[in-house]
Parts: sequence; structure tokens; C-alpha cells
Amino acid sequence: MRIDPPALLPILRSQNQARLLTWLLLHPSQEYALGELAKRLAIAPSTLHQEVERLVRAGIVADRQVGRNRLLRANTSSRLVPALTTLMSLSFGPEVVVGEEFAGIEGAEQVIIYGSWAQRFEGAEGPEPGDVDVLVVGAADREQVYDAADRAQERLGLDVNPTLRSVASWEEAGDALVAAIKSSDYIVVASADARDAA
Repeated sequence: MRIDPPALLPILRSQNQARLLTWLLLHPSQEYALGELAKRLAIAPSTLHQEVERLVRAGIVADRQVGRNRLLRANTSSRLVPALTTLMSLSFGPEVVVGEEFAGIEGAEQVIIYGSWAQRFEGAEGPEPGDVDVLVVGAADREQVYDAADRAQERLGLDVNPTLRSVASWEEAGDALVAAIKSSDYIVVASADARDAA
């Protein structure tokens, strides 16, 4: 059976490898049981076992046995892991997932990631972000926004916290949250202009 590499990062051997690496590298402080990962990533345990074996042998993933459970985590002492984490984040992380899940919301003029995740993405030192803050600018339907946040949260394994603001609030200086966002790092991950140009 032919296994296609992921279109977003075709240097990886398979989509399963991409999903496993993304999950472990973007949650470096967590350990996961093999069975838990198979269920969460919707990968057959035998297939996941093969991917894990390759990554453990390469020193990218660390494992340990606790009773009958094999626990896995990113091997943060490997010199390859920081570069791979950057690649996985750029290809499959919050910037991509939030952009995909929020892009089709009618009335959303811009979708912006701000807060600690955006700051770490731009290189600021600090603890690993535990969530992703998302600002939706425009007259978007609140239910669609929260549904998109739920989908993104499920894919990322991180809380996704959406906030809505009107275009006028974004463009004027009176909104305290908008002022705080504009004074720090933020990333526009979807916009109506980009949709219209497509």
C-alpha cells in the first residue's frame, strides 16, 4: 500500500508520522501512552508502533515503560528537536489549524492569534503556552466562531480562546484589548481580503 507524504511538509514519510511528531513536539512537557496516542490521532496501534520505533531510534522521541504502559514524549535533549518543532509548528501548528478552522466564517474580516502563543512564535522567551488566544474581527456569527474554536482545540490539544471585536473597535484606539494586542506580537492567520483574492 502506498502512503503519501503530507502535502504541507512532504519531507516526512507519511501523514501519520506528521501527526505523531506534531502532537509530541508541540506538547513537549507531556507524556502519552501509546494507546492514548493511537486513539487521539486516529492511527492504528500497529502503524503507530512502527512510527514510534523509527522516531525512538532516531532519538527524536523518548520512551519509558511504566508497568504495562509505554510512555512517549518529545526528546527535548536531542539537537534535532528544536528545528523539527519549528517545522512542525509552521506546517501543522496553531497558525495553520486556526487559519483553516476559522477561515470560512462569514463576516470574519480578520482572524488573529495573539497572546503568549504569538509571542513564543515570534521568538520571545517564556513558558510553553497552554492555550491559543484568537481575535475575530468583523461581524461574525458567535456560534460559528465557537464551533471553529472547538474544532481547532480538538486538533491542537490546546485551549483555543476566541474573542470577537467589530472592525470599528479594531481600527480605533479606544478598545483596551485591541490596544494591548497591537502593542505586542500578533499573527493574522485568515482575512477576508485573502479569501476574496483566491
